[in-house]
Amino acid sequence: MKNKTLYSLLALAVSAACHAETFPAPVGPSQSDFGGVGLLQTPTARMAREGEFSLNYRDNDQYRFYSASVQLFPWLETTLRYTDVRTKQYSSVEAFSGNQTYKDKAFDMKVRLWEEGYYLPQVAVGVRDLGGTGLFDSEYIVASKAWGPFDFTLGMGWGYMGTSGNVKNPFCEVSDGYCYRDNSYNQAGSFNFSGMFHGPASLFGGIEYQTPWQPLRLKVEYEGNNYTQDFAGKLEQRSNVNVGAIYRVADWADVNVSYERGNTFMFGVTLRTNFNDLRPGYNDNRRPQYQPQPQDEILQPTVVANQLTQLKYNAGLANPNIQVKGDTLYVTGEQVKYRDSREGIERANRIIMNDLPENIRTLRITETRLNMPQVTTETDVASLQNHLQGEPLGHETQLVQKRVEPVIPEKTEQGYFIDKSKVNFAINPVLNQSVGGPESFYMYQVGVMGTADWWVTDHLLTTGSLFANIANNYDKFNYTNPPNDSTLPRVRTHVRDYVENDVYVNNLQANYFQYLGNSWYGQVYGGYLETMYGGVGAEVLYRPVDSNWAIGANANYVKQRDWTSSLDMMKFTDYSAPTGHITGYWTPPFADDVLVKLSIGQYLAKDKGGTLEISKRFDSGVVVGTYATITNVSKEEYGEGDFTKGFYVNVPLDIFSSSPTRSRAQVSWTPLTRDGGQMLGRKFELYGMTSDRDINFR
Repeated sequence: MKNKTLYSLLALAVSAACHAETFPAPVGPSQSDFGGVGLLQTPTARMAREGEFSLNYRDNDQYRFYSASVQLFPWLETTLRYTDVRTKQYSSVEAFSGNQTYKDKAFDMKVRLWEEGYYLPQVAVGVRDLGGTGLFDSEYIVASKAWGPFDFTLGMGWGYMGTSGNVKNPFCEVSDGYCYRDNSYNQAGSFNFSGMFHGPASLFGGIEYQTPWQPLRLKVEYEGNNYTQDFAGKLEQRSNVNVGAIYRVADWADVNVSYERGNTFMFGVTLRTNFNDLRPGYNDNRRPQYQPQPQDEILQPTVVANQLTQLKYNAGLANPNIQVKGDTLYVTGEQVKYRDSREGIERANRIIMNDLPENIRTLRITETRLNMPQVTTETDVASLQNHLQGEPLGHETQLVQKRVEPVIPEKTEQGYFIDKSKVNFAINPVLNQSVGGPESFYMYQVGVMGTADWWVTDHLLTTGSLFANIANNYDKFNYTNPPNDSTLPRVRTHVRDYVENDVYVNNLQANYFQYLGNSWYGQVYGGYLETMYGGVGAEVLYRPVDSNWAIGANANYVKQRDWTSSLDMMKFTDYSAPTGHITGYWTPPFADDVLVKLSIGQYLAKDKGGTLEISKRFDSGVVVGTYATITNVSKEEYGEGDFTKGFYVNVPLDIFSSSPTRSRAQVSWTPLTRDGGQMLGRKFELYGMTSDRDINFR
């Protein structure tokens, strides 16, 4: 009888497994209430595809959760979250924060330890509310295993996720100190690692079920939080079991609904895209066909005129120049069309090869930026001819081409060029914004910036920008004399006073740029350098071609601009400061899409310290970065936030434009504007201006 029962159960399992194969494949991991892949209140060990970016909103009676989650690497998930605590005011001082409800800022991180195997589950470890106030701080380890349409999760949580204490904290076996956890809330922005994995622990888990109707998935979870210590107040919990459903409206949108704690409805929406999948959608001119018409040894003016026109409009080289010296033909110009400069080089080579003088053996195409040579692409003509003509299958030869330090002949036998306009004008919309401040959740300034550039010489540029304010709500920025005010000089917190002016000169300066040779670049500058400061400065940069590192330094002496009125902004206050930094740039050899940037020096408030910035570039060219600045300013002097930090997404505009462009737009998130760790906002920085020296930049 026992054997028959065993065989019956085995047959039932096999039948269920076979039936499971008829279910549609899950449409991908879904986001939790807190942001990041998970069930409802709890995480899973699952990860989204690398490059996935999700915007999430969840709403119930006590909290609104706003979060953005980015899958930076296959093994690393990061989440930024704002929590609107609907039952609490931001500040007891109504004149400071008005009626704004409390906004909690948090950063979460989850790391995959190993992937799912045939027998082993996928396992991840994570931290919630890292560097936040501690309202939701938690640590956890979690495992997930799929079986047919079911995905099972089991984990252990500490902190907010472990308050019910349904199991003994295993770390108590190591030390009794792990049995206690300080649940007091921290000052916003502080990091406190001493309490991690301390206090009560709880098991949590659940199941996500992919229904036969693919857009719909169902979730059920058991959570380890008992809601007795919530910032919103002690919340009634009738059940530890939460249930929910997720409906995929489109590839880029989910709608969520759940019933939690046995008494609370939660509603939410997720919008998503994948930074690796974004591609330009414009229709571009075709590459020139290879139709060689060899010329005499002397350049023909009519032929060269046509080549220069094609170099400008087809290859994207502004102000092109064609020169000949010996058996080498030189082309110089600034790539203004193609993000991937290799496309411009390919087109330029074809244009030149179609009408190449018979005696030319080498092509050297040099890309410039602001009249500074960046890199020369040297190509062997015979090799390029074989490459363009096509070679028999199996007998292909490698194109003989290399990138070298800029090579521009001083004296040439012949030369033709399209003259460069010395004066340029542009008008662009501007959006300045700050999210999550105590005075208002979202502060903004919308305006129009008119810019004029005048090249006095090939190396001396004068540039100026006039800003016209259209609308802003910085009148809510009340950081003028708040409680426990910082003792630092107010180098940035006069922002409200500046933006109240309707029209003002944003910058007016002169810059002298120079390629110094042997991978060295330099610039000197002076004038009104940004909205709040004017002065003088200089910068040097050493950046070898296609190297994974560079180093630079800048030194400045600045004075603070007056904010009283638009005319007074052309004057200065009594405050002045020397400021500057030594900066190292490094792309790890094991991650050529990551840039690590470390700056050490003195900031505008004369505080000294360093800024660490890490950015990741995705296949589409989208760059996601984060930075943090630590100086010798104490937490008490700095004020709320403890130190300067931020997050940004930099997007190439050719993803949205109707034609190729190198223009980019950046959306930045800075939680609080304070005076410590503030850098001078320089218009030109040599590392960005020399990006063509990195073949991986695109």
